[in-house]
Amino acid sequence: MTETLETPRIEEALEAIDRVLGGLNRRELLSSTEVTDLLLDVRSILTSTAAESVGAH
Repeated sequence: MTETLETPRIEEALEAIDRVLGGLNRRELLSSTEVTDLLLDVRSILTSTAAESVGAH
C-alpha cells in the first residue's frame, strides 16, 4: 500500500529545496557538505512525517 505524505510536510521540504537553490544560481560550484546538508534536511522532514503516520495508526 502506498501512503501519501501530508501536504504541509511536502511544502516544507520544497521550501527547504527552494531556499538552497535560490542561493546557488549565482555560483558555479557546490560543496559536498552543502549538498549533504540539504539532503539531510529534506530527509529529516520526510522521515518525521513517516514516523508521525506510523504513530497515528
